[in-house]
Amino acid sequence: MLKVGLRKEMKWVVKAEHLASALGSGLVEVLATPVLVGFCEECARLMVEPLLSTGQKTVGTHIDLHHLAATPVGMRVDVRAELVEIDDKLLRFHVEAWDEVERICRAKHERSIIDARRFERGIADKSGCGRSKQSVT
Repeated sequence: MLKVGLRKEMKWVVKAEHLASALGSGLVEVLATPVLVGFCEECARLMVEPLLSTGQKTVGTHIDLHHLAATPVGMRVDVRAELVEIDDKLLRFHVEAWDEVERICRAKHERSIIDARRFERGIADKSGCGRSKQSVT
């Protein structure tokens, strides 16, 4: 059962594919902010999804992330997420991350509980519509 106060911690090791230089988000050899966002989202998602009803999933809808410090390749990153609010189908999390030296991130993250089948039907419908239309530039 979902309840405020649930917590999860996950660990990653920064690899070459996680670097800003590899993603094009910067020309430096440190953990890329988009990857850090992904780590935070995955930690929150994996905390709550096992507790959802059959047929439900969550999707990320908002993140307000402060990337506080750089982390080099090979260093471990610990991400800790806490469910701080439940507003019907909207879940709010507080997330922090540390490398082996210091805190590197603090974030507020929101995920919405969805009906997976309905969501997938909507995406399929949207995919079919988008292919027949020409883009306007």
